[in-house]
Amino acid sequence: MNALSKNAGRIENLSDSDDTRVLLAAINSTNSVVDIGAAGTAMRFLTAYFAITDGEKILTGSERMKQRPIRLLVDALRILGADIEYVENENFPPLKIRGKKLSGKEISLDGSVSSQYVSALMMIAPALINGLKIKLEGKIISTPYIKMTAKMMNDFGVKVIFENETIEIPPQNYQPADFQVEADWSAASYWYELLSIAGQGRIFLKGLYKNSLQGDSEVAHLFENLGVTTKYIDDGVELLSNGKYTERFQYDFSGQPDLAQTLAVTCCMCGIPFRFKGVQSLKIKETDRIAALIAELKKLGFKLHEPAESELAWNGEKCDAEKNLSIKTYSDHRMAMAFAPVALKIPLEIKNPEVVSKSYPKFWEDIGKFTI
Repeated sequence: MNALSKNAGRIENLSDSDDTRVLLAAINSTNSVVDIGAAGTAMRFLTAYFAITDGEKILTGSERMKQRPIRLLVDALRILGADIEYVENENFPPLKIRGKKLSGKEISLDGSVSSQYVSALMMIAPALINGLKIKLEGKIISTPYIKMTAKMMNDFGVKVIFENETIEIPPQNYQPADFQVEADWSAASYWYELLSIAGQGRIFLKGLYKNSLQGDSEVAHLFENLGVTTKYIDDGVELLSNGKYTERFQYDFSGQPDLAQTLAVTCCMCGIPFRFKGVQSLKIKETDRIAALIAELKKLGFKLHEPAESELAWNGEKCDAEKNLSIKTYSDHRMAMAFAPVALKIPLEIKNPEVVSKSYPKFWEDIGKFTI
């Protein structure tokens, strides 16, 4: 949004994560080949951004990125007139994108795959000759992210109408704006997990607020019955152990898929059977997170299963835990961070711990300060 308003605004409190650095470098790059590594958000957003930006780009990434589908977004952009080719395998990155002025029109999009496709189209919509109307089909997942995109576009002077399953954005210009980036509620979830597993103590997290734009702020409510109460104070939140644990946990993660790993490990470590719904998007993340959770939690002695499509459950069934535990992270930052709190109860090794730099570079430094 800042780039589309000619980089005239000042953005403060930017993360120093890999994803942020990659996106910044890509937007400012004059190279014909842009490699975004493992940054899925950057891949989706830049595909749309380069489609309306003068010049030709090859947009590529890691080997895993080349296995992550992008057909729905490419098809939608092509309907709008975009010039995009698949360089290697059909429907997957890398992409050759020749930027041009797009006409815009009404399109339909499957809302059950990834909200990032929707956000990518929304953000370029004001620059289209005729604006854009997006009709979302099927079950819409990650709705909070769509609403967050709309609110931020409004902060940059753009009118967005989101009613029922339709998003309408007239042709208009972004206005320069200074913007303060919120602290990350997704990253905060691991501190909730630590306190839940520890069963005692308090933690202060700076820069988190009650009326957040982020869907993952729901973590505060989810942990109320997993041993943690949230107290909102002037410049952040205080997490307090409350001793209240539910006997069984059920939740639809359609709106907060990035919290699923945190909650799965928390429930297992606290002995709470669970059933998650709405986790279909986990299969196309940095890794297949469903398969990864089943494999790695089995090492700890917990037998998880998929009772139905887009579901994950643990009914309390256990197996023998491995000795000399070594947790694979599958190049997934959230696998590393979700399993780290297990060390409060069981000694273990986290493979490739450096993957946390994708979203939380100082995670190990911060977690090293935690004592009970």
